Amino acid sequence: MRKPELAAAIAEKADLSRDQANRVLNAVLDEITNALHRKDSVTLVGFGTFVPRHRGARTGKNPQTGEPVTIKASNTVAFKPGKMLKDAVS
Repeated sequence: MRKPELAAAIAEKADLSRDQANRVLNAVLDEITNALHRKDSVTLVGFGTFVPRHRGARTGKNPQTGEPVTIKASNTVAFKPGKMLKDAVS
């Protein structure tokens, strides 16, 4: 499912116009992004938790040549699914 399809499903379930649902979805995604940028976790009870993670610099291997390469430190996001979500997809 892509973002427009998700917005359309929200619009139908919440009795909103597609434009309203799209604005709500964008607002939710913006707030999750802002929280993660501030290094805050975002927990949606039953659904899961988005957690900002820092990956330190490390040595990797070039898959074509096998030579060692340095991989820079970076920030990423981890997601831990909640019990209701796990149960729903099991």
